[in-house]
Amino acid sequence: MKYNILSEQEKYVIEQKGTERPFTGIYNDFYEEGTYFCKKCNAPLYKSVDKFKSGCGWPSFDDEIKGAVKRVPDADGRRVEIICASCGAHLGHVFEGEGFTSKNTRHCVNSISLNFEKNSNPNKKAYFAGGCFWGVEYYFQKQKGVKSVISGYMGGFVDNPTYEIVSTGNSGHLEVVEVTYDESVVSYESLAKLFFEIHDFTQIDGQGPDIGSQYLTAIFYVDESQRNIAQKLIIELEKKGYKVATTLHPEVTFYKAEDYHQNYYNKTGKFPYCHSYKKIF
Repeated sequence: MKYNILSEQEKYVIEQKGTERPFTGIYNDFYEEGTYFCKKCNAPLYKSVDKFKSGCGWPSFDDEIKGAVKRVPDADGRRVEIICASCGAHLGHVFEGEGFTSKNTRHCVNSISLNFEKNSNPNKKAYFAGGCFWGVEYYFQKQKGVKSVISGYMGGFVDNPTYEIVSTGNSGHLEVVEVTYDESVVSYESLAKLFFEIHDFTQIDGQGPDIGSQYLTAIFYVDESQRNIAQKLIIELEKKGYKVATTLHPEVTFYKAEDYHQNYYNKTGKFPYCHSYKKIF
């Protein structure tokens, strides 16, 4: 196998099992979406969806790409080293039982052991239900990196639903916004945090004065990455003492709402009556 040429500092960490100083690595406070690779052999090791902020001073991940990382107990038996399964490069150490995330695992990795590559297709979609879609649309439209926001319906059992049907609460649909965003500018986690900060995610019967099943709080995730991020944020909120009513569902057919619902507040010059921003995270 042909390996990359390493600097003396990289050799110290990667080959001699050294450790870079805390809070100095380029990936310590870094949360762009993409994949982390072994600095020595270019093997893919971690996905950005599994990275979280632990405050320890080094990049932290609660999972690895399957089969990419090998665990080796230290000689003194006090810690467990993690190495690249392909070339044996030293990455850092792994710890369990700390309770940072639901996986209860922290891969503490030296930035200098990693290279990062952004996701190739920057435009992604996300789906959020937080009561009347007018207000949710209004706030997401203001988010940097968001390309478009479309109001519509998801989750029901009637094809091509109309507002009249959905508003009865009998079709099973929720009012949802489809957010198209450039993930090189804004991450899904940032969008999900905004979602929780612009509506009452603890209300179980609707949103504000809008009562009914069509106004319930929910996230429809398009892949496991989005699901994991949403679950992680819900756990964070519960640790803050909130009783979260938001439910998670895999993506289903999205039906665009009628034209008069689109861009509602910008067209009318009015302001949301049951949505407002409150910083939580």
